[in-house]
Amino acid sequence: MAAPLRTVTSKLLCRSSRILHARLRSQIVVSSPSCSTSVHRGYSVGSEDKSTHFGFETVPEGQKAEKVYKVFQSVAENYDVMNDAMSMGVHRLWKDSLLRIMNPQPGARLLDTAGGTGDISFRFLDYVRSQRGLQDRRAARSNQTLSWQQISDSYTSGEPDQGASRAVVCDINKEMLKVGKQRAEERGYSTGLSWVVGDAEELPIDDDQFDLYTIAFGIRNVTHIEKVLQEAYRVLKPGGRFMCLEFSKVSNPLLSSLYDAYSFQVIPVLGEIIAKDWKSYQYLVESIRRFSRPGNIQRHD
Repeated sequence: MAAPLRTVTSKLLCRSSRILHARLRSQIVVSSPSCSTSVHRGYSVGSEDKSTHFGFETVPEGQKAEKVYKVFQSVAENYDVMNDAMSMGVHRLWKDSLLRIMNPQPGARLLDTAGGTGDISFRFLDYVRSQRGLQDRRAARSNQTLSWQQISDSYTSGEPDQGASRAVVCDINKEMLKVGKQRAEERGYSTGLSWVVGDAEELPIDDDQFDLYTIAFGIRNVTHIEKVLQEAYRVLKPGGRFMCLEFSKVSNPLLSSLYDAYSFQVIPVLGEIIAKDWKSYQYLVESIRRFSRPGNIQRHD
C-alpha cells in the first residue's frame, strides 16, 4: 500500500501547489473578493480593514505578525523534517520545478524572501553553478579550434566573472535563519550566500538590486500582500522577475475531500509526533485554506 498511497498523495499535493510567475514592469494589482488595490512604485498603501485572519481566527492586524513569528520560532528545528513528512517529499519536486521555470543564469542575483532555512537559495546556487559548468565545457570545446593568440587574448581580456551569482535569504524569523545557516555550513555553501533578518512588507534593501525575487510558501503568512508585492517591485531591477510558490485550492471534489481529510486529520498529528507541536501545524493547514485562489493575485502592465 505504501507505493500506491505515495503516488495518490503526490498527485493530490501537486495539484494543490501553484507557481505565480510575473515579470514586473510598471504596476502591480492585487485583487480579492474584499479589496482592489493598485500598487505603484513609491506609493504606500494604507489598510482600512483593522482585522485579518490567522488561520481560521480573526485577529487585529497588529497581532498577526507576532503570532506567525511564534509559529515559525516553534517549528524551526523540525521545519525541514516536517516538510518531508507532510508532503512525502513532494515539496522537493515543487521547488525543483520552480528553479527549472526560473532558469537562472550565471551572474544572477536572487532575493529569497521568507526564505527560512534556505531551500530555494541552495537550489539556486546549485543551478547557476551547473549552468556555469555547462558554459565552461562549451567554451572549452570551442577553444580547441582557437589559435594560441586567441587563447592568450581570452585570458587577458579582463571580462567579469559571469558565475558570480548571489542569493540573499531574507526572513523575519531569526530562529529559521539560524537553522538555515547551520544547514549551509553542513552542505558547504561558503560563498555567494547571505542571510538577512527582514520583514517582507518592509525590506531592509535598496532599490533595483535583484534580478529575481522568490517567496515560497510564505506569502499567505503576511498581513498585507499588497505591501509585499510593492516591496518586491521596489527591490527588483527593471525587468526583474517575481516568482511565488504557494498552495492553492483543489478543484476536483473527490480529491478536495481527500486532501482536506489528510490536511486536518493527519498533518497536525504528524506535527505533534515529530515536532511536539499540534497547534502550529493546525495553523499552517488553516492558513492554506484561507489563502486566496491564484486568480485573485494578478499583475497588469
